[in-house]
Amino acid sequence: MLVLSFFTFISGFLTILAPCIWPLLPIILSASTQGGKKRPLGITLGITLSFAIFTLTISYIVRIFPFDVDSLRLFAVAVVALMGLTFVVPQLTKLLEGYVSKLTGRFGVKPGDQSSGFKGGLLTGLSLGIVWSPCAGPILASIATVAATRAVNIQVVILTLVYVAGVGIPLFLFATGGQKLFTKTRFLSGNLGKIQQLFGLIMLLTAMAIYTGYDRTLQATLLNAFPSYTNFLNDFESNDAILEQLDDIQGIEGDEGSLISKEDMSIVFTDPKTQLAVLPDLGEAPEIVGITNWLNSDPLTMEKLRGKVVLIDFWTYTCINCIRTLPHVTSWHEKYADDGLVILGVHSPEFEFEKDTENVAEAMEDYGIEYPVAQDNDFATWKNYKNRYWPAKYLIDAEGRIRYYHFGEGAYEETELSIQQLLGEITELEELSSEPMSDLTPKNRRTPELYLGSARMQNLQNNYEARYGAVEEYLFAGVPRKNYFAYSGRWEVMPEYSASVSGAELFLNFIGDKVFLVITSPEGGGEIEVFLNDELITAEDAGGDVVDGIVQLDENRLYELVDLTDGKSNGVLKLRLNTPGIRIFAFTFG
Repeated sequence: MLVLSFFTFISGFLTILAPCIWPLLPIILSASTQGGKKRPLGITLGITLSFAIFTLTISYIVRIFPFDVDSLRLFAVAVVALMGLTFVVPQLTKLLEGYVSKLTGRFGVKPGDQSSGFKGGLLTGLSLGIVWSPCAGPILASIATVAATRAVNIQVVILTLVYVAGVGIPLFLFATGGQKLFTKTRFLSGNLGKIQQLFGLIMLLTAMAIYTGYDRTLQATLLNAFPSYTNFLNDFESNDAILEQLDDIQGIEGDEGSLISKEDMSIVFTDPKTQLAVLPDLGEAPEIVGITNWLNSDPLTMEKLRGKVVLIDFWTYTCINCIRTLPHVTSWHEKYADDGLVILGVHSPEFEFEKDTENVAEAMEDYGIEYPVAQDNDFATWKNYKNRYWPAKYLIDAEGRIRYYHFGEGAYEETELSIQQLLGEITELEELSSEPMSDLTPKNRRTPELYLGSARMQNLQNNYEARYGAVEEYLFAGVPRKNYFAYSGRWEVMPEYSASVSGAELFLNFIGDKVFLVITSPEGGGEIEVFLNDELITAEDAGGDVVDGIVQLDENRLYELVDLTDGKSNGVLKLRLNTPGIRIFAFTFG
C-alpha cells in the first residue's frame, strides 16, 4: 500500500504535463490574476476536492439520477464560457453580482466580491473540477473503476486523496506563480485589464473546444505528432510491481450481501478413514425463479428436485472462464446422471444478445450440453442466490441444502469428490476408475478482462474518454502501454459495445498466451483482419477462428484471435474491422 501510494502521488504530480489537464491551465491562470493571495489556494482546493468527490461518487449518483455522464461536460462548458465572458466584457460582472449575491453570501462572500479571495476561489475551483477529464493512467483508472463497480472503501478513498494531493501541488504552484508574475511585473500589472480580456477570449475558445469535443481531437493530434511526450509517464505507471498491486485492488471483493459468508467458506478435505469428502451445511438452497425459457427440460423447482443431488452452474455462453469449465460439467452429467445427479445450467446473460434463445441453443449444441438449462434473462435466480460470478457452482444435497460451492475455474477434482460424497448419501456408487480431466485454467499472469462498452470501459489509451452514444473519429499512433487498448478511425461507443463505422482499427498491448473477443456481426457477416506485432498474424500464432489472417464472422459469439506458440506470452494486437456495424464487447485472455 505504501509503494502504491508513493506511485499514486507521483502520478498525480506529473499529471500537469499530461493533456487531460491542459484545458484547466489557462482558466486557473486567468482566475488567479485577481483576488487576494489566498485565491490560488482556494482554486486549487476547489478543483481537487471536486474531482475527488466526482471520482468516488459518480457511479452512485448515476444510479439514483440516471443520465449520461458525458453531459456533465455541458455544465463545465457553461461555467467556463460564463467566466470568459466576464473577463471579455467586465460590465457583465456587475450585472451578475445581483443574481449570485444570495448564493455567494451563504459562503461568506460579499456581493461584488464573489470572484476574489479564498472562498471565491474555492467556488470557482469546485465549478471547474468537472472540466478535469481524468488521464488514462493505470493507477487512476483502477481507482476510478473500483469506485464505480464496488463499494468505496478506505483504501480507494486514501489513494484518491493521495492522487489529488499530487495534482494539487503543481496546480497551486502554477496559480501562485502566475499571480505573482502578473502583480509584480510593472508592464503586466499595468495592462492587466487587456490581459484579462485575452484570457477571457482563451476561456471562450476552450469552452467551445470542450463543447465540440475538439479538445480531445487536439490532444490526440499533438500526442500523435509527438508520441514520446507521455511515454515516460506510461512506463512509470506500467512496471510489474505497480500492475500487480493494481490487479489486487481491482480484485477486491467483500462478502457483504453474499449468500455464503466468509465464515462459511469451509475447505473441502478427505477423511483419511473413510476417504470421503467432509462437507458443511451452508443453508437451504434458494428457489429457481423468473426463468424466461427452459431448454432440455420442463420447468424445475427445488421441490421437484428433492431427493436428487443438484449442481447449479451459473454460466453464459460467451464467457471464456465458463467455456473452459464446460467439458468437466458435461463429463459429470455423463458419469452421474443415472446415479441421481441433476445438473442445472442457469444461463444468466452478460450481454443483451445472449438473451436470444436460438443463440443459447446453438451454444449448447456446440459444447455438447444435454442437461437442463434455464434462461435467467432477468437475473432473477442469480439475485435469489445472491450470486456475483461467472462461472459459479452450488452443490445441493437430496434434502435441498447447499453443501458445497465454487466460484471461477479450477477445483475440478474437489468438486467431483463432493458430488460423489452427496451421491453416496442416497445411493451406492460403483467404483470409479476414470482418470480426472486436465485442468486448463491459465496459471500465467495475463491482462485482465477488458470491456469495450461505456458502462464498464477501462484502460482506453486515447488520452481522452470516449463520447458515448456518438460516432467519433479517434486518432492514435504508436503502441498502447501494457494492458491498454486504443481506437483509430470512426467508432460508435455504446454502453455494452463499440461498433465499427469506417476505417475502424483497434490496438491492444496484451499479456497472455491466448486472446478472445466477444463479437456480433452485422447482417450478412463481416470481416476482421488480425495483425500481431505489425505483421499479419501467422498460422502458428493465429487463434482457432482466424484463417489467413482473417476472421470471417458467422455467429454472435466468442472468437479466438490469438494462440501464441514457442513460449511467447505477450504481443501487440491490431484489428482492422473492414465491415461497418461489427460490434465488439469484451476481450478475455488465456
